Amino acid sequence: MEPGQREDQQFGTFITGSPSATQDEKTMGMLAHLGSIAGLVVGAGFLGWAVPLFLMLAKGKESSFIRGNAVESLNFQITTLIAMVISGVLMCVGVGFILAPIVALASLVFSVIGGLKANEGQLYRYPVNLRLVK
Repeated sequence: MEPGQREDQQFGTFITGSPSATQDEKTMGMLAHLGSIAGLVVGAGFLGWAVPLFLMLAKGKESSFIRGNAVESLNFQITTLIAMVISGVLMCVGVGFILAPIVALASLVFSVIGGLKANEGQLYRYPVNLRLVK
């Protein structure tokens, strides 16, 4: 990658071969972020990773835009899961009761922002993220 090239430009072409994402790709990218909220609600706070993983595996080979958003969302949901487990452990000393709602609120807010950015055709990079999945 050239020094002047931004990190979010590494994903190559989209389904149509055009330099911008189609509306379907934008919708799938948005679902990668917002679907994690549904996974958290349905899975009692522990299945936020399911929707981004599914989209990455199902549509990631067709579109680099969808894959980029799904990977970023998946990494953030893994980071959130780790933070929630740490919060659960810290509940023994009382700090976790303050930390857990902060982590949950941050996860909700950043996922909504990511969904809105994906719907605009941009790759959203979460500010606090362990990038475990490439």
